[in-house]
Amino acid sequence: MAAAAAHPSAVYSPALLGLQATVADSFALVMEARTGVLAKTAFDVAALLQLSADELADLLHTTTKTLRTYRQAKKRLGPAASEQILKLLSLARHGEEVFGTQPAFRRWLDKPAYGLDNQAPLALLETSGGIDLVADEVDRIAHGDFA
Repeated sequence: MAAAAAHPSAVYSPALLGLQATVADSFALVMEARTGVLAKTAFDVAALLQLSADELADLLHTTTKTLRTYRQAKKRLGPAASEQILKLLSLARHGEEVFGTQPAFRRWLDKPAYGLDNQAPLALLETSGGIDLVADEVDRIAHGDFA
């Protein structure tokens, strides 16, 4: 836990650091999602979670080309995609706290999880509800409940 807090700027872009309070508050997260997050923020979250542009596009049900076009034009994503990105940022923060590092959390995302019906957590991140399920599983792990 201390290692993650010691150097967050090495992993988190300034834009992501600016969203820390927002993702910690459910109401603020929804309000921010309604205004939309910049496509660049989506790419920053993808980099944090070590997702490729293609994986990011798949999670957001869009194309890599569309995301790159939005990023170049400095456009905002719609509310549903924005909510997903903000929840992914929150999940990344919590995962890093529980697993110690982003790479360790990323490895866990790729492996079937018993508490998620042996689904790889990464596969569940394509919906807001799926992100919630994964976050709940991370909470259970944080509290020592592996069953």
